Order: sequence, then structure tokens, then C-alpha cells
Amino acid sequence: MYVIPTEPDPSGAKRPRGRPRKTPEERNDGNRRQDLVMAAAKLFRRHGFNGTSTRDIACAVGMHSGSLFCHFKSKDALLYEVMQKGMRSALARQTIVLLSEHDAATTLRQLIRSHFDTLLGPNSDFMHAVLYESRSLNTQQRNVIAKLQGDYKEAWTPVLQELCLTGYLQVEVPVLARLLIFGALNWSVQWFDAKKGHSRDELIDAVIALVIRKRSPALQK
Repeated sequence: MYVIPTEPDPSGAKRPRGRPRKTPEERNDGNRRQDLVMAAAKLFRRHGFNGTSTRDIACAVGMHSGSLFCHFKSKDALLYEVMQKGMRSALARQTIVLLSEHDAATTLRQLIRSHFDTLLGPNSDFMHAVLYESRSLNTQQRNVIAKLQGDYKEAWTPVLQELCLTGYLQVEVPVLARLLIFGALNWSVQWFDAKKGHSRDELIDAVIALVIRKRSPALQK
């Protein structure tokens, strides 16, 4: 194979091997992309997906409206990224809980705390999009998010099954208990406000009291 010879560098300096280093502008592209994701999540929560324009999102990060499309193909693609980020964060937080060695009751409490942190804590805008904006995704995107949600919820099943076997679970069907728990927890975003009422710890205690018996029926005999 014939190789075209290259002219030597007149300065005598050796050219670095591998890919050329990114320019400051190129390195900033990733940061700008994340700025757009953060701004979009906040605006989607405040005004809804349909009530937020690409111009609104671009203006929120000091960018010309057309520049947004250098990072995302469409507003739909930006919503999809917001929702994926929300689910990836929730799954990562949950994995930490599940890797810790605790009894089932303690694990459930920590799972509930983790879920409340995801719903009510910093960056909760992402999960708000997951809960309320999935109808704006296309079918393929919706299926991906649904799969992530399914994996997240299914991880609770073994914990609830163990509590059921030992007689501590109030609801004798673990899958039904899981559905009821998530329904109650997810609805908290509509009404919970730590400034107006109880703390998040009190909220966790209340959920635990509804779900778990204080003592196993076997121990009460």
C-alpha cells in the first residue's frame, strides 16, 4: 500500500500521538449540554413540557434559541435526556441501599428514604418529568423509561417478600404492597412541603407504620 509522505514539522517538534486535545470551546460543549438539561428539568416542572419552548430553555442558560439544536435534535430529545438522568440517578441511589447489609425492615426504610430523597430532595425536577411527562415521549423512548422504572420498582419485591414471610408486612401480597407504597410515595410530590408541616423523617415513619407490623404475628403468640 502506498503511503503519502508527510512533510516534517519545520520547528522540529514532535507531533503528539493519539487524538488532538479538545479546545476550550469543545470541552465546554459537555457543560453546556448539562446546563440545558438542568434548565429544561426546572422549566418542565414549572410550566409543563407543552408550556415550555426551546427559546425558554435556551434563554435560561444564556444561549441563542437556535444554539440549543447543536446539542439536542429536538425538545422531545431534551425531555428524554431529562427523564433518563432522573432514572439513572434514582437507580444509582437505590443500588447503594441494596448493597448494604441490613435486615429487610431496615432496608425497606432506607429504600423509602431514598425514594423520598429522589422525589423531594435536590434535583427532584428530573423525577417530576418521569412521573408526569412520559406522554410526550415517542413509543420507543417511553418503552426505555418504562423499563428503567420497572427495574427500579422490581428491586423492592425481594425485600417485601421477606417481610411477608416473616409476618411483618401488613399487606399479605408483596406485589400489591409495592404498588400501594409507590402510589402513596409518588403522590407526596403534590402535597408535601417541609416548610408547612412535618419533616421528611416523620413522613418516612408514617409510611413504615402503615406498611410494617410492630411485631411479627408469630412472635405475638
